[in-house]
Amino acid sequence: MSSVYRMCRMKDANAAPVEAQRRGRTVVRWALMRRLAIFMGIIFVRIFVGVTLLGTSAWGQDSGQVSGQKPSRRTSSPDVFLITIDTLRADHVGCYGYKQVETPALDALAADGVRFTRAFTHSPITNTSHITILTGLLPSVHGVTDFGVPLSPQHVTTAELLKKRGYQTAAFIGAVILDSNTLAPGLDRGFDFYDNFPAKTETKERWGRVERRGMEVVGHAETWFEKHRAGPHFVWVHLYDPHDPYEPPAPFSDKYKDHLYDGEIAYADSAVAHWIAFLKKAGVYDNTVIVVTGDHGEGLGEHGEETHGLFLYDSTLHVPLILKTAEAAHHGTVIDSQVRTTDILPTILSAIGVAAPAELNGESLLPLLEQTNNAQASSNRPLFGETDYPLRWGWAPLRALRTDNTKWIEAPRPELYDLQGDPQELKNLYAPDGASSKAQSMQAEMAKWKAKLPPSSNSGKPGEPLPDPKDKIEVQNLLHNAMLANDDNRSSDARQFLEKALWLDPNSPTTLRQLGELELAAGDFAKAAVHLKRACELRPDDSTAAFELGETLEKSGDWPGARDALESSLKLAPSQISARLLLGHVYLQLKDAKNSADQFEAALLVDSNNSDGRLGLAEAQIEQSDFAGALPDLEAFTKSDPRNGVALRLLARAYRGLGREQDAKRAEEQAVGREKK
Repeated sequence: MSSVYRMCRMKDANAAPVEAQRRGRTVVRWALMRRLAIFMGIIFVRIFVGVTLLGTSAWGQDSGQVSGQKPSRRTSSPDVFLITIDTLRADHVGCYGYKQVETPALDALAADGVRFTRAFTHSPITNTSHITILTGLLPSVHGVTDFGVPLSPQHVTTAELLKKRGYQTAAFIGAVILDSNTLAPGLDRGFDFYDNFPAKTETKERWGRVERRGMEVVGHAETWFEKHRAGPHFVWVHLYDPHDPYEPPAPFSDKYKDHLYDGEIAYADSAVAHWIAFLKKAGVYDNTVIVVTGDHGEGLGEHGEETHGLFLYDSTLHVPLILKTAEAAHHGTVIDSQVRTTDILPTILSAIGVAAPAELNGESLLPLLEQTNNAQASSNRPLFGETDYPLRWGWAPLRALRTDNTKWIEAPRPELYDLQGDPQELKNLYAPDGASSKAQSMQAEMAKWKAKLPPSSNSGKPGEPLPDPKDKIEVQNLLHNAMLANDDNRSSDARQFLEKALWLDPNSPTTLRQLGELELAAGDFAKAAVHLKRACELRPDDSTAAFELGETLEKSGDWPGARDALESSLKLAPSQISARLLLGHVYLQLKDAKNSADQFEAALLVDSNNSDGRLGLAEAQIEQSDFAGALPDLEAFTKSDPRNGVALRLLARAYRGLGREQDAKRAEEQAVGREKK
């Protein structure tokens, strides 16, 4: 208890003199005023620190508001919500001027925040573009230029940066293509929860197996949020719906039956609306930073490209980008400067007052919000676009440089476009015999960009230029359609697409491999072997084609051929467990128990509990008369899995080899009993 408080409460039984009482009251008043002054000083310091932090985060000179508005009071770090809508063209969104689709949720967010009219992705592929968004790095820098390529630990993600700042982090994905256990390894780093797909599922439908509807994704996010109310939060919601095949649910399938792609967009917008309504009901919407963007666009037949990935035209690079700042500080702002998806991470960090790592390739967008229109116009940021996706088909990768009004595409046949006079990029201005000064200057700028990047390992054989993707677009469309048909268990349709693609390009290793896979699945091993052998001849560095050829030859009883194909596959990719296991069994058929044991042991080094590897090794040991070596693991195996007839018969052979006839008979009887059941 303070002396001042005690003085206020003190009572003298003998009644203090008047002067003493007056002095006491004076001391009390002085002490209370001193307390008030200290309290106000603390408040002032807190406000000053808050304003300073917000000022350094480029929100403005006061407390992060538009100049001339009253500063708002922020009591905690803002929540950050990133919404990526897959395959979303900017020119198919209502607030971007498109009239054939209703997107009220996106339109309302744009009215409540900032809309960037000219935002561009660096890559037209889902995996690559999302990793660019979440790392702020160009594809050539982070290195994930195809599916299944792990994100290097040296590249920090948005989730990792915000988790260090006390954020709860979660990600909710709409497609298996972003599953961190399979096709997007490393993308889950920094997330407390990453909503991967089940490892196994019985359904043959695409829903739940390879894709989730937007409402399901949002539902998962809302369930998680309810259980983790303490903030701040960083939540990434990925809506895959506009990606092909275009199958919007009712009523969108009826309303947009003549343009189903737009129906998927309208449905995705309804999922956004549900998520925003949830945030408002939870009372967190006002103090949030919300970023909505597309990972890439969609060709829709422009330049012959039905989907995306192959080309670097604006049809697949121009994406919507909407930013709602905390407290809606920049209500209804429109920015016409050219910006990039690498700018998203620096913007998020600026918004919460965190310095961006120096290695990021983008810049915060927040300074643009305070500039005049003239200043914005001079702040256009060059876009370096790239796609290595053509390499999957054996074609040349592409690079592009997009400045304010010009685009240069580096390809076997280069392209130059005047975007102001030719926004659809239909008239190639590049003339190989007399390159214009504009072409030369763009080439020089491109060279500067490429000089800053790590050296590329993607190239064709020396002296053998790869085909221009422009010459192969019809083949790629057929291959893509075949993939979708096969994924939907429409093998007859897939075969027709592939046979037509092979007619157009008889030397396409990808087409040959996919045809071989189709015939292998159908059990026509003779046809499968023909296609896969030719695929391996055309692309001898394709470990998958070599493995599938080995599998085909093994099933048809060609043990020497299977051995050679599997050995070739393992030379290219030594870590394949499935190839080692199959090769181990092939060696058993060839009566080469020693090499068989080597393959099974190599597989068990990767997965020590693999049952096929354990039983295969035991059989190889028995074939070498090493009964004592096989026995311990077989006994342990049959105890943990007493219903396994194969293990019991191998155990009987081991016992018999050691002269334990009674034990061998008992194991055989158990095996027969299990097989009858």
